[in-house]
Amino acid sequence: RLAGTDGTLSAPISGLPEVDARRQGGLLDVVVAPDFAQPRRVWWSYAEPRGNGENGTAVATGILSPDAASMSDVAVIFRQQPAWSSPRQLAQDVSTHLGKVIRINPMGGPAPGNPEIAGGQPEIWSWGHRNIQSAALAPDGALWTVEHGPRGGDELNRPEAGRNYGWPVITYGLDYSGRPIGEGLTAREGLEQPVYYWDPVIAPSGMAFYEGDLFPDWRGSVLIGGMGAQALVRLELKDGKVSGEARYLQGIGRVRDVAVARDGAIMILTDADNGALLRITPAD
Repeated sequence: RLAGTDGTLSAPISGLPEVDARRQGGLLDVVVAPDFAQPRRVWWSYAEPRGNGENGTAVATGILSPDAASMSDVAVIFRQQPAWSSPRQLAQDVSTHLGKVIRINPMGGPAPGNPEIAGGQPEIWSWGHRNIQSAALAPDGALWTVEHGPRGGDELNRPEAGRNYGWPVITYGLDYSGRPIGEGLTAREGLEQPVYYWDPVIAPSGMAFYEGDLFPDWRGSVLIGGMGAQALVRLELKDGKVSGEARYLQGIGRVRDVAVARDGAIMILTDADNGALLRITPAD
């Protein structure tokens, strides 16, 4: 649907490929082209049904009609392989897309400049991730991600090309049973450390860097939705490291996504009231 600035919602947009909306599936994210006004091109990621009750993450692109009622020229440009699978060891298997940061061309295929990884899928940028929930580009163009740990060990990472971020060989979390994962290691030579981690977890979700005007003291901060924390989490960064953490709107509900509007307002999605889109501005 298209959400207006006044909160109105359109009818469902037609023309999208089939979506598996069970459990943690569904539509996942939407991006519009920088020059959207003319081509009206949109990209979206989603859970694609693969048969036998399985699904896999996919990315599609299409053209939104002038009346915003339908999508045409739809093409699926990426399909996670294999379909849903649970063995955590696959995060270390570069022949799969699972537990990886994937970098692709806007119209499909691996992006130029991806690292060459022996036996690896050409779309892979980095690997050894557990459960990435969001990615954002910093003002300097660097990629940052947040991911769920198991019982403890949620992570903030700055993934670099061809680097291994360790899961499940190293982690700052425990298994859900309370037992160590693997050998119980938090570090090993050749495996990257997170920039920052949480224990207890905040269950991070959406993420955005703040460069707006409404909250000038927050410029350069990264804003993260906390599902477990039920708060908006702000991290101050200095020289690529976290120098401070603050939490706002405690108890507002599970914050699913965070974005910054053109005027600098902060937009968050929560689970409250079966889903609420909130616009946050400074108090008068």
